[in-house]
Amino acid sequence: MIRRGGAPALVLLAWLACALPTAAHDAEPLPALDFEPPAPGTYTLHRIMAAPDGQVLGLDGRPQRLARFTRERITLLGFIYTTCVDPDGCPLAYRVFDTVRDAVAAVPALRDRVRLVTLSFDPARDTPAAMRRYAGSRLRGGDVPWLFLTTPSARELMPLVEGFGQDVRYEVDRSSGAVRRELAHVLKVFLVDRAGFVREIYSSTFLHPQTVLNDIETLVLEERAR
Repeated sequence: MIRRGGAPALVLLAWLACALPTAAHDAEPLPALDFEPPAPGTYTLHRIMAAPDGQVLGLDGRPQRLARFTRERITLLGFIYTTCVDPDGCPLAYRVFDTVRDAVAAVPALRDRVRLVTLSFDPARDTPAAMRRYAGSRLRGGDVPWLFLTTPSARELMPLVEGFGQDVRYEVDRSSGAVRRELAHVLKVFLVDRAGFVREIYSSTFLHPQTVLNDIETLVLEERAR
């Protein structure tokens, strides 16, 4: 049986209590949870599917395999596009990732076990240079890597989108039938374990630093119990 969360959980809760009122990328605070998530280690996150692999581009423009960034560490991965303005979409994911990263970095038992990955599904506009601008100061060094990735084209992107089950569509101008360059999607963020299996999928309703951190610690406790 996996033991309940101990000192790391207490440290995370204390950190979040101080950090959430002033968290992040936007001045607007993150919404409060309307439920109490279960304590780390008191539940099981089952394997949902293997995280797909494919070609991605780092900020230096070099092709790499996505599997390089979904193995060996617990990975929080989200699809975004840099021009998204829906407050419950990509900007929310950015703010949650920002808060989770700082919280994990504050806990020595977690900081070398976790990474964050932000992957664009708009390769036509989100070039490596655009992703670098989007990342901004989040490219700083540290024990908790945050990778900002894109793909060379839709040809490389679509197998990843389909493999993760990420819903993406282009908006159509009803008057002309022309495809507009506006994307629409349902926000999904994926928690991937060290072996490359998706263990949780968050919608905007459940994407909150506290739920994500509890799940990360649950995976860490699972590893220690083996």
